[in-house]
Amino acid sequence: MTLTLAPDVVPTDTKDGTVLLDERHGRYFKLNTTGTLVLRTLLDGADLDEAADLLRQRYGIEPEQAQTDVTGLVTTLITKKLARP
Repeated sequence: MTLTLAPDVVPTDTKDGTVLLDERHGRYFKLNTTGTLVLRTLLDGADLDEAADLLRQRYGIEPEQAQTDVTGLVTTLITKKLARP
């Protein structure tokens, strides 16, 4: 599954990650550098497994933890209607 930001969500990179502005509700959602890496990877067309593998390689975490982290972020973004599959 790749990911697409919702039409009313504007990403802005910061020195600490990315801020997503939900223009519909005037809310901000902040991603740290790890969340930004996962988001950008998915927006660039990678699937969940590829994003988890990149996370594992970059930070040396266990595959199960990487998969859990990626799935958790994606679930949150979709639930908050910031992104869609």
